[in-house]
Amino acid sequence: MFNAFPHVASIDIGSHSTILLVAKKEDSSIKALVQKIEICRLGEDIHISGEISKDRLETLCSILANFRGLAHSLGAEIKAVAMTEAMRKAKNQEEVLQAAERVLWTKPRIIGGEEEAELSYKAVSKIYGQGILTVDAGGSSTELSTGKNFLSIPIGALELFENMGAIPGPDYKKWAKDFFKTVNLKPFAKRDTYFVGGTAVALGMLAKEMKHFDANALEGQTVFVADIEQIIIHLSNLSKELRNAVPGLEQGRGDVIICGLYWIRSLCEKLRVDSIKISTLGLRFGLLCD
Repeated sequence: MFNAFPHVASIDIGSHSTILLVAKKEDSSIKALVQKIEICRLGEDIHISGEISKDRLETLCSILANFRGLAHSLGAEIKAVAMTEAMRKAKNQEEVLQAAERVLWTKPRIIGGEEEAELSYKAVSKIYGQGILTVDAGGSSTELSTGKNFLSIPIGALELFENMGAIPGPDYKKWAKDFFKTVNLKPFAKRDTYFVGGTAVALGMLAKEMKHFDANALEGQTVFVADIEQIIIHLSNLSKELRNAVPGLEQGRGDVIICGLYWIRSLCEKLRVDSIKISTLGLRFGLLCD
């Protein structure tokens, strides 16, 4: 029988970026065919007004319409669309959901923080096995999971950028000390730790001095926490324009990368790990896992 959609697709609508995954499912594995990322920064509007503005919604809908067209042109049915922290906080959730459904022809789902953590873990543990820790460091939230314990923290690279600027000052250390008094990370400490998300991928590219994104080369790459400090110093000495020209920091990620690296470094210190692994998997893959 003719199959109009031999492939599958998922879309992760995050606080900083929106990502399309077109994949081929082979038995229990998911093979990425195309991944496309667009920066939308829904979280920026949430920080300013608590809702998604009309201009931002138009931008999002344009991105989603292009994603739908690309997925269908590649013979992929959009199986799942998830919205995360920005939409969890948005005052105008229903307006955004209806607009997105009109252009996608399928209704997105706003998922909770623990489910987001669980789906990221599901994708990464499928490759690396149980007993690991996954940390999905996003734009406005961070999700941790061991497969048994799940935690969502409302902090991310974009959130820090909006509050502290491109390069956090001396107040960051006191803020981090006070903040970590409010969360219990003991169930997640001292494990093989896999970071996913845009900041983690950018970190992997910077550590490896990659000129272009290569999922196979990045997947499972080890980064030492001591090296993160050197990368922070290097990026802090670049102008905004030069940062945004660094491979992996295009489309404005250079604006938020230093905040994101501060946050990853702080998490590693509290999790008591001196190295982490980078995974290019995450929520969009978890959405397609059986």
